[in-house]
Amino acid sequence: MRKQAFAEQMKKTLLYTFFLIAANGIAQTAYITHWISNTVSVIDIATNTVVDTISLGYGPSGVSVSNDGTSVYVSDWGDDSIHVINTATNSVIASVLAGPSPNGIVVLPDASKIYAGNLNSSTVSVIDGITNTLITNIYACPAPRGIAVSPDGSRIYVTSDNALGSLCTINTASDTLLSTINFNHYLAGICVSPDGSKVYVAGDSVFVVNTLTNTISNAISVGAEATGLSISPDGSRVYVSNLNSNTVSVINTATNSVVSTINVGSKPYGTSLSPDGTKLYVTNFGSDNVSVINTVTNTVTKTISVMDSPVAFGNFISTYTQPLEINSANIESKIVSVFPNPSNGSFTITFDKIEIDKIILDDLLGRTINEYKTNNLQRITIEGLPAGSYFLTFIGRDGHRINRKIISRP
Repeated sequence: MRKQAFAEQMKKTLLYTFFLIAANGIAQTAYITHWISNTVSVIDIATNTVVDTISLGYGPSGVSVSNDGTSVYVSDWGDDSIHVINTATNSVIASVLAGPSPNGIVVLPDASKIYAGNLNSSTVSVIDGITNTLITNIYACPAPRGIAVSPDGSRIYVTSDNALGSLCTINTASDTLLSTINFNHYLAGICVSPDGSKVYVAGDSVFVVNTLTNTISNAISVGAEATGLSISPDGSRVYVSNLNSNTVSVINTATNSVVSTINVGSKPYGTSLSPDGTKLYVTNFGSDNVSVINTVTNTVTKTISVMDSPVAFGNFISTYTQPLEINSANIESKIVSVFPNPSNGSFTITFDKIEIDKIILDDLLGRTINEYKTNNLQRITIEGLPAGSYFLTFIGRDGHRINRKIISRP
């Protein structure tokens, strides 16, 4: 009996272990747009190698990755479109006509909307993240270029690439212009502090904007033609690519001073940090490569050759969690099944060979919508979900957790 009980326990342990390895198998990838070759290079940042190439329209430039890492949005300057890439397959699943020459682009934290600044107009295109269709074009500032979102998703900040050099703030609930600050200088990249209290803007300096008072609180001297901006997960450092200095400036946000200057390739443009903040990736437009910087030592540890004229203006690094599917001769291919997915708002959930105590339904911001007790059942149904993306967390009797993303499209 003891041997049989031990064997059963080991079987359950192996099922859980194997399942959780599949659930947590994370592929971190960088999506690098190429202005001339009209492609996107996909870099595995664990190995720093190019693993795929995606063909797009004409002049892809801006990039934004959804918070859950499943979608990448690319602005295509030449064909006035926004392309949606599925990170599981690295294929284009939708193309949406935006305004003239979209450049900077950002997706809201809950992936409900995507905003793209149209450089050859004074508008920002708003795209529905569920249907991948154009909602509206908002009149913002002339020649909108850089674009960033507040941590709570309530505000969009847009820089203006013209002599007036405006910073425009947009309310994402109403999609209306809230305020404008003029810098009287051409502006480029932008990033927001993790607590949302500051916005950093690249121009002839890096400007610090207090979001509470909507005023410029500081100007930090960096290299020539500051372009791309990234901020560390803890908000302590801002990284700036200096297009005409071939350097990256590292700013201490507590003192608003440059603490390091790093030589990179020719014409550094886009910047993006690995999710843990330990590596900074910089696209070098002039030398056709990507510099990898160790953020602890502030040194270049790797240079990755890519196709011509890499841009990648925006957040171009994805953390993609592999789908919850298991293939084994001795284990059924699906221990937990959610179907249909996507659905019209109703989902049937079944689980086999695994003891689930309860299921938690969260939105993409981590807010709990509902909890479901299984009561020893092997099947439950969730109905009436509004349009959007959600996470299901399956909690086992022994405390193990398994996550699954679902999409409702009523």
